[in-house]
Amino acid sequence: MLSQKLKQMGVVGAGGAGFPTYVKSQAQVEFVIANGAECEPLIHKDLELMKHFPEEIIRGMKIMMEVTGARKGKFGIKEKHQDAIEKISPYIKNTSIEFTFLGDFYPSGDEYEVVYAATGRLIPPAGIPLQVGCVVNNVETLYNIANAYEGVPVTKKIVSISGEVKNPKSFWVPVGTPFKDLIELAGGTTVKEYAIIVSGLMMGQITFDANEVVTKTTAGLIILPVDHFLVTRKTQPPENRNRIGKSACDQCSYCTEFCPRYLLGYEVMPHKVMRSLGFTLTGEGIWNQWAELCCACGLCTLYACPEDLFPKEACDKAKYDMRQEGIKFTQTKPVVVHPMKEARRVPQSQLRKRLKVDQYDVETPFEEIDFIPEEVKIKLQQHIGKPAKSVVSAGDYVKTGDVVGAVDENDLGAFVHSSINGKVVEVTNEFIRIKKS
Repeated sequence: MLSQKLKQMGVVGAGGAGFPTYVKSQAQVEFVIANGAECEPLIHKDLELMKHFPEEIIRGMKIMMEVTGARKGKFGIKEKHQDAIEKISPYIKNTSIEFTFLGDFYPSGDEYEVVYAATGRLIPPAGIPLQVGCVVNNVETLYNIANAYEGVPVTKKIVSISGEVKNPKSFWVPVGTPFKDLIELAGGTTVKEYAIIVSGLMMGQITFDANEVVTKTTAGLIILPVDHFLVTRKTQPPENRNRIGKSACDQCSYCTEFCPRYLLGYEVMPHKVMRSLGFTLTGEGIWNQWAELCCACGLCTLYACPEDLFPKEACDKAKYDMRQEGIKFTQTKPVVVHPMKEARRVPQSQLRKRLKVDQYDVETPFEEIDFIPEEVKIKLQQHIGKPAKSVVSAGDYVKTGDVVGAVDENDLGAFVHSSINGKVVEVTNEFIRIKKS
């Protein structure tokens, strides 16, 4: 049974969320959608994957179509990527798979956006693609599905590295590889003091620790100088964000007017959420509800706000507070696409200028690198659901592909595997450390 194999082979959403793919394979749908939009600025690993591994991606897509009973496949890809389109085209000829061409906008890769572009269907508020007869998979997830079907577990990750490095590029590395090794593979940094943006400028995380490691959901690294505008923004303490927002927000509503979910017809209104910063707990509850359907794309904070405030972070706080209180907002109005949706799309070129990263917008060509790190740290939770439980002990010897963490049959989760041949040197509830032998 494919779903069981996908769970045991450790396949999860490689686009960032890490949702266990076996759950999607159990659905019955009309459309399987390949998401190759890759809308995060400066991240290009999916583009390189589509150019160099189109056959595997389409094979994975066909497997998902067969198991879900989908009558059609839609391949979402930016129209500007003609080189990738040419590579993929021979593999979808005379099949029920067709391209959905996307513009070079942010966030064209958002699941709700991709489903609407591919099918014209609008996912119910707070819903999932399954509710409108669709399953959406990132292209790397489809690549992993093809491998899993042949009994090959997820032990490697394609990543791109750009920014202040000497040789921006994309390559495969074993899961659990330290970031410092990726930086060395890219020739090292061009600045002494730097920050690492993990998996995207808009929705990714910032770290200063090069010993952190690659997981199944890591898209890539962007190296920025410590004094860069974005580093300053992303390291602002929450109390500062809230204090500044409380005093400086003039309710211009640009954050709402540019919000992709608002423009699709969902009741997301960041400008109203910003009002919660100026109220007591009782007043907060009134305004927090307008954050419930926020997708955290970051466009309001990093592009729309003319005063450089933090509406997205206010929405994050509002959603957290509502969960803590057991409150759930339900949209009662029908979902109707805003008439200005197309006119308010945000081009990637404009976004890069606003983020002050235009100088880093270079290709990250794929390079076949046979690299084995001295040590890997395999996290037991690289997915949504319950963490895997270690099935190895310190002192054990393992090979690439051996199961080192498993989940119970009825639990949501995914197995994790050793990504190198080596000796287990440390086991905790959170990770397994393996030293190369």
